[in-house]
Amino acid sequence: MQAFHNLVDHFKKINRFNHLSAICGWDAAAMMPSGGNQARSEALAELSVHIHSLMTQPQLSDWFDKASEEVTTQDDLATLREMKRHWLHSNVLPEDLVQAKSLAGSKCEHAWRTQRGYNDWVGFEKNWAEVVSLSQEEARIRSEATGLNPYDSMLDIYEPGTYSDSLNTIFEDVKSWLPNLIDEAIEKQKSDNYLTPEGVFETSKQKALGLEVMSLLQFDFNHGRLDESVHPFCGGVDTDVRITTRYDENEFTHSLMGIVHETGHARYEQGRPTSLSGVPSGEARSMGIHESQSLFFEMQLGRSEPFIEHLSKLATKHFQGKNEALFAKDNLHKLYTRVKKDFIRVDADELTYPAHVILRYEIERDLINGDIKHTDVPELWDTKMQQYLGLSTQGNYKNGCMQDIHWTDGAFGYFPSYTLGAMYAAQFMAAMTQSVDVNSVIRSGDLTPIFDWLKQNIWSKGSLLTTDELVRQATGDTLNTQHFKNHLTRRYL
Repeated sequence: MQAFHNLVDHFKKINRFNHLSAICGWDAAAMMPSGGNQARSEALAELSVHIHSLMTQPQLSDWFDKASEEVTTQDDLATLREMKRHWLHSNVLPEDLVQAKSLAGSKCEHAWRTQRGYNDWVGFEKNWAEVVSLSQEEARIRSEATGLNPYDSMLDIYEPGTYSDSLNTIFEDVKSWLPNLIDEAIEKQKSDNYLTPEGVFETSKQKALGLEVMSLLQFDFNHGRLDESVHPFCGGVDTDVRITTRYDENEFTHSLMGIVHETGHARYEQGRPTSLSGVPSGEARSMGIHESQSLFFEMQLGRSEPFIEHLSKLATKHFQGKNEALFAKDNLHKLYTRVKKDFIRVDADELTYPAHVILRYEIERDLINGDIKHTDVPELWDTKMQQYLGLSTQGNYKNGCMQDIHWTDGAFGYFPSYTLGAMYAAQFMAAMTQSVDVNSVIRSGDLTPIFDWLKQNIWSKGSLLTTDELVRQATGDTLNTQHFKNHLTRRYL
């Protein structure tokens, strides 16, 4: 087992450098002064090159060959499989491309944080052109190595085993029923009377409320923290999870549900198998499964009536002096299940959200496959927004194709994970209700049985199983989109 143990030790070393990179990335988004960007970008680029060099050392090929004859247990075979998958992903890329893409991404993302506010497509496009070009070069190299088409070779980084042929089928099915469901829900809600937040909701009180909700969701504060950033995210590592949200003092609902969402990511990180810490088989299975946990927390739990009862009581406590009718459970439930066609993905309701994802998927798929140019994106975005949601973004870049952080650093292939995650979450809830009285558990205030189910069936599995195996073991079936449609229909109609 010497070669296998050599590989495990080597990947644990790489993991420690990834740990440093993750914390530096969190700091750049949440704490770092803007003047530190150039030096930080150079440092992270240097670190990415070092990690890449560790992943491409020549002795690894020999170790993989020998280890394949050594391992016999299922867990060791899965660990070897996942180490080799990560190695192959890294080994196909030349070092100068890794460094160039890191620098271009850092430059583009940092500038985007200002350019978006000014609706500056011209300035953004100059930086983004290089990111797209380098990403297309990466996709071409990966495609040659894997035999997949360029976009699928990028998608495989985030969703191993899931490709555009199946996504095309899934999303075409969603497009066949989603528009009518959206229109029916909007029509049904026309007669609703509800209060919207008015006045000032101090950031300090919003944060205190968020922290208490995180406690209800059993977030481990000994191994994580909550901060603020332009774009909410979950970062860090499993033993030091960093989540962020953004606050708007004119209202509190978005930041609060953003915290619930990111706490779902964090609980998955904190629940991964400690026995496999530092090796790829102990990591999250895919971004779709990661999103399934955040969306399970936000959509399946967070927007359910019994959970909103808790939010009602906690919001009333933290915002004393405000109109208590605003925080009434019925009013909050109407706010959190309101359907509206709007521009911004991260603020979209549960029902319109898939339309935002499908739009981005179709554009990035064609962009990376070379079927369109990056300068075509604003017009295509406008066309698809009008087609899917009846809205025009012509000339409105900040609320159109410049609104997301993902493309600024070349994370092409990531967007499908969001809607895949929503579908997995609905399927996990359908399976969980067979053995757990979910509504009663939520009302009790002790959500342990829910988290025990998730830990047993999802979190503790890491990447020991393929995505299909994980979902089948947990639910008795591979991804079945009918669960998602049933969930949306029950909640909104």
